[in-house]
Amino acid sequence: MPRTTKTAPAAPSTIKELKDTLWKAADKLRGSMDASQYKDVILGLVFLKYVSDAFDERRTAIRTELAADGYDAEQISELIDDTDEYTGRGVFWVPATARWGHLAENAKSTEAERPIGALIDEAMDAIMQANPSLAGTLPRIFNRESIDQRRLGELIDLFNSARFAGQGQSGETGRRARDLLGEVYEYFLEKFASAEGKRGGEFYTPASVVRVLVELLQPTHGRVYDPACGSGGMFVQAEKFLEAHHGEGSDISVYGQELNERTWRMAKMNLAIHGLSGNLGPRWGDTFARDLHPDLQADFIMANPPFNIKDWARNDSDPRWRYGVPPAGNANYAWIQHILAKLAPGGQAGVVMANGSMSSNSGGEGQIRAEIVEADLVSCMVALPTQLFRSTGIPVCVWFFTKDKGRRAGEVLFIDARNLGHMVDRAERVLSDDDIARIAETFHAWHGVKSDSMPDGYADVPGFCNSATLATIKAADYALTPGRYVGAATSDGDSEPIEEKLARLWTELDARFAESARLADVVRTQLGRVS
Repeated sequence: MPRTTKTAPAAPSTIKELKDTLWKAADKLRGSMDASQYKDVILGLVFLKYVSDAFDERRTAIRTELAADGYDAEQISELIDDTDEYTGRGVFWVPATARWGHLAENAKSTEAERPIGALIDEAMDAIMQANPSLAGTLPRIFNRESIDQRRLGELIDLFNSARFAGQGQSGETGRRARDLLGEVYEYFLEKFASAEGKRGGEFYTPASVVRVLVELLQPTHGRVYDPACGSGGMFVQAEKFLEAHHGEGSDISVYGQELNERTWRMAKMNLAIHGLSGNLGPRWGDTFARDLHPDLQADFIMANPPFNIKDWARNDSDPRWRYGVPPAGNANYAWIQHILAKLAPGGQAGVVMANGSMSSNSGGEGQIRAEIVEADLVSCMVALPTQLFRSTGIPVCVWFFTKDKGRRAGEVLFIDARNLGHMVDRAERVLSDDDIARIAETFHAWHGVKSDSMPDGYADVPGFCNSATLATIKAADYALTPGRYVGAATSDGDSEPIEEKLARLWTELDARFAESARLADVVRTQLGRVS
């Protein structure tokens, strides 16, 4: 009988296959862990794989450079461990015992040997000690009883076969590793947010929502701030925007604050994977109780703060409440005023809020809104479609602020985007690239920037966008709901008077009823013949 050869499973050939494969493998590790601990374990491994791959790639590049310059093997071995050659290129120094190769060799240790979880914890310690910017950031939970060491070893094996580093692009060492692992990290964040439901919204904002803010604000330089930064998605999308427009992550300085310890750690790792050296404060903290960036004046602010917080650190004498003290039972206008207080002259901001914020008059919110409108700080209001967030059914909008409207002083642009987007499954809607482009191009055209899709510049479009004066908004009692201003969309080519249309439709309906009755008689007759 001929011998059969067992074929090894094919390696994932696309980034989608890679992400799906890793997710399925990671899901086997869940076991008895709670969702938040499981998330820390998996994201910690992704980060560890990233820093090790980027380190190995840089090490290979150094060796190649030195050999090309005529150095012999002994000289290279003396120079290749110069930490400045790594950190100076944005690559973390990874001690020998923390490198992925060392962990992979010990991934399937027997019970008599040290468990792989203990080695990973030590690797995390070593990396944090060697890189002060990561101090207190990485998880040390891999050797706990709740974690199946055998499955953890299997996961290490799978990650080991998925090589994230590759040929650097445009001479930038580690670029490919950063791109691929960055995508995997974001993918895992999205999957965890989906799995955790409402709690997932505490650390993850859907990418299409973030892109609306980024594409409208276009943060290409200066200080970028998020006072409720979650896992850092706003900063990552800003970096992607820069890259798409031939900029560098170093063109922006990132500042953020996050209340939740675990989420703060996730954000620190997320920024590191994307090559962003952000200042998220020395630790996590409440933005209202203790602003970690008290003197910051930001050029761009992008935020998706938690909606409708009822229990928050309210101080009536806080200087941030320039337009009125927010009510104790809702922090929406506290977030808005905190953000306005942080804007530099000429600065811009985009803030995701619950729809109720656009028209609420409870607790003095209506008066605060009126003061902000009269100060001419609101540049644009965008109503978004429902079901963009798995974590909440609350309809949302985006407020855009600016300290200098230029030619549009005394006006506010209203965009009703509630009919945009498409369902990706029964629970979630996403905005397409075209949807986001339509919103962004309308906003920029309103500011005088023409585009291929709007060569004649901005024009009101019934049912979608309208530029309203402050006087018009005042007459509407300062309600900022876009639907109030954009009106109803017109029907192309429908000039038939309503009275004539109704008469025609009634006639057509009567005819259809008559035809229905005739067909029913025919069916009865035929059935009678059969019986």
